[in-house]
Amino acid sequence: MAGHVQDRWYKTELGSDGKPRRVKTDRFGTGTRYRARYVGPDGTEKSKSFPDRQKRLAEQWLNETAADMARGHYIDPRAARITFRQFAEKWVATHTTEVNSKEAAERRLRLHVYPYIGTRPLASFQPGHIRTWLGELESKVPAASHRRIVFGTVSAAFGAALDDGLIAKNPCKARSIQIPKPTPTRVTPWTTRQVFGVRAALPERLRATVDVAGGCGLRQGEVFGLSEDELDFEGGWLSVNHQLKRIRGKFVFALPKGAKVRDVPLPDTVADALQEHRQKYPSVAVTLPWRTPDGPLVTKSLIFSGSTRDHVRVSHFNDHMWKPALAAVGIIPELVEGKRYASSPEHGMHALRHFYASVLLDAGENIRALSQYLGHADPGFTLRTYTHLMPSSEGRTRKAIESLYQGLRDHDHGPETAQ
Repeated sequence: MAGHVQDRWYKTELGSDGKPRRVKTDRFGTGTRYRARYVGPDGTEKSKSFPDRQKRLAEQWLNETAADMARGHYIDPRAARITFRQFAEKWVATHTTEVNSKEAAERRLRLHVYPYIGTRPLASFQPGHIRTWLGELESKVPAASHRRIVFGTVSAAFGAALDDGLIAKNPCKARSIQIPKPTPTRVTPWTTRQVFGVRAALPERLRATVDVAGGCGLRQGEVFGLSEDELDFEGGWLSVNHQLKRIRGKFVFALPKGAKVRDVPLPDTVADALQEHRQKYPSVAVTLPWRTPDGPLVTKSLIFSGSTRDHVRVSHFNDHMWKPALAAVGIIPELVEGKRYASSPEHGMHALRHFYASVLLDAGENIRALSQYLGHADPGFTLRTYTHLMPSSEGRTRKAIESLYQGLRDHDHGPETAQ
């Protein structure tokens, strides 16, 4: 690294005798005296100023900078002055191609991060700043699982800054940082009575949504995006090729979550319910953008539609159809006049997927197949979520031995014949 320390109070000139001599500059006695200058890895000149009587510190700074370059630890001082918010806003716009993921990350940062650490320069962060922010976050966001997601977004942003050479370490990776631990929760599937009770309490034109969600394990967006071309009644299969999504207040068609296009067995009872529904409420052709609000238009013949012969407005369905049905069955309290229904995130339409999983596991279906039908990216996630619903090994053992002995008794032989 080529570098030197410039003395801005003096300059060298040739005297009348032709010999060089030091003379005062116009800046003599004002401002910082020394400027340490060097050429960075990007080919541009960098500098830092030092006051009078600190030439040794300027030289030391140059030597340390040269050593950092040699070790690969060099951080551009100008880039390091970028604030966390300035960097994160650019990062979140490019870190994923999933539109909803971008929006969710941007919202988390805007609500829970920028107001606390957004204006701090990237290079100035220490683990203590992260610990302080996590303490403030705990008072604002009670759910540890949500805090964990917010923390993960911040850590990912710092990781990108580290990869870009803007910081030397990720402060979120320090040993003293305690990552928020989510409170362990166990899925409690609905009973059959609850499932069919909710179905009966829904408007007739949308009752079959319960059959598709509870009998095929589809997500809400996949149910309301279900189209004619995804149904194979003869073969007994339902293809999940797209879903109905809401992005920035506008509805679009898009790939299923995680782009996990899949085929799901279509039970005869669900097929019959759908056939009956189609006879009463014919499919509706709906044209929406693909993937983003400004994407190309595509048309789907949707199985389920609203009263206006258009796609179902999910928020309207949740507030004015789904929650009244939950209350009618006693899953949530009845509506109090002048107030809204109680919040019930665990009893959203997603509860029907849990019901579907519990039925398949009870019937002996394996985790890998269930994971594929649910559209999970990792069978391990399926196992962690539903392992407590799997029949116990003790139960299987008892049934196996009881079946063996029962067979022997039926043939009037003793247990010794099992040898």
